[in-house]
Amino acid sequence: MQGIASTSRSEQVARGVWLEWFTVGYNSLEGLVALLAGFLAGSIALVGFGLDSVIEVASGGALLWRLRGDAQENQREKMEATSLRIVGISFLALAGYVGYEGITSLVGKKTPDHSLPGIVLAMVSLTVMPVLARAKRRVAARIESAALTADAKQTEFCTYLSAILLGGLLLNVLFGWWWADPIAGLLMIPIIAKEGVDALRGKTCCATCS
Repeated sequence: MQGIASTSRSEQVARGVWLEWFTVGYNSLEGLVALLAGFLAGSIALVGFGLDSVIEVASGGALLWRLRGDAQENQREKMEATSLRIVGISFLALAGYVGYEGITSLVGKKTPDHSLPGIVLAMVSLTVMPVLARAKRRVAARIESAALTADAKQTEFCTYLSAILLGGLLLNVLFGWWWADPIAGLLMIPIIAKEGVDALRGKTCCATCS
């Protein structure tokens, strides 16, 4: 029975590694497109979204390190804590950046250009991220990994950001509401900050991830 359990866990860990490699690859492309489109259009929401993608790449790298060391049972707890801290600190840094840029844009009345690539990117992410987050939650529950749970929440959080981003970009395109973009960015802050604080405090629950 112990051999079967070990095999089952190793299979789940291998699945988790594959999911994290997909996360790193997808978010690298997503971040590149979002940052380029954001800087070209002067969109705070798009730049913030792109930076979140960069953070997800860093988080994915931390989780790859965590999962590849899963066989070292005496190191699991330490690796979990380190991975959670990386995610938490990154989230809080992102919240600070988006807040500063959003307020600056509103005060300075910086009007972003229309961004068709940004709209397409947001729509694609709205499709991909929920599926990826659910797959991660299942693996996290089966191997009881708080770090992977936090990473799954981060991926799920990207879905919310995609929806907010899409709303801001469409309002700007359809109605010329320039302020919708920085407002969309500012709406991201409470979600970002909460996830950062929760990760630093280790507030994740693998039992609810299935």
